[in-house]
Amino acid sequence: MKPLALLAAVALTACSGPAPDTSSDGTMTSVGSVERKLVPPKPKPAPDYTGRWIGVEGMVLDITRTTTPGRYTLAMQWDLDNKGTFDGIASGDTITFDRGGIRETLRPTNGDATGLKYLFGKTDCLTVKPGEGYCRDGLSR
Repeated sequence: MKPLALLAAVALTACSGPAPDTSSDGTMTSVGSVERKLVPPKPKPAPDYTGRWIGVEGMVLDITRTTTPGRYTLAMQWDLDNKGTFDGIASGDTITFDRGGIRETLRPTNGDATGLKYLFGKTDCLTVKPGEGYCRDGLSR
């Protein structure tokens, strides 16, 4: 009888430890699994494209902020014969604008992506389309 009493005492001691942690950072579902609450990542601030951007053969782009967040004024000379001022709207890391009835998009690239030999090797550029791009060296803000 003594061995049985000793075995019972050991079994009770083993079961009397701390209770397992049942807390979670979610809620229980009807089938007993934990549903985690996802916290969306904070949106990254839009890049600062304000300032002067230089292209080739007289091409230039000046970007200024307006009083409305996410809106810009784009003053540009995009070839030897054409220049104008356009309203730009930021969307993520791009700026869209309408020029001559066509929706255009400025997107961040490097000089090689502009397709313009003079801009090859530059790293801080905006491209509208192949053959139309503008770069800066970081000193033109």
